[in-house]
Amino acid sequence: MNAPDVDVLPVDETAALSAAACLFRSLGDPSRLAILQHLAATGEHRVRELTEHLGLAQSTVSKHCRCLADCGLVRSRTEGRATVYSLAGPEVLALLSAAEGLLATTGDAVVLCPAYGEATR
Repeated sequence: MNAPDVDVLPVDETAALSAAACLFRSLGDPSRLAILQHLAATGEHRVRELTEHLGLAQSTVSKHCRCLADCGLVRSRTEGRATVYSLAGPEVLALLSAAEGLLATTGDAVVLCPAYGEATR
């Protein structure tokens, strides 16, 4: 039996590109990347534990964790008075791994980029 024809909605290319740009902006802060990498490497953590590991202020870690949660990149759950964060799913780990592979391939090109590299900060 053949599968019935299914109406496929056309992809709004502009909306898809905008969503991708929003995703990459959410990853554009070194502290947020450090939080994601730490959660990927060690599993779920409380804000206090992330603060100790990253050496950042509690308010900074909380703000970045909320941002990551709002973007759907981490999940949170309440445990007593603490909030515990974890990666939202395996796709986040796959994205981080793909980024590491791309950085290994491009070497210092991104860091030296005149538009977005280290010198522009």
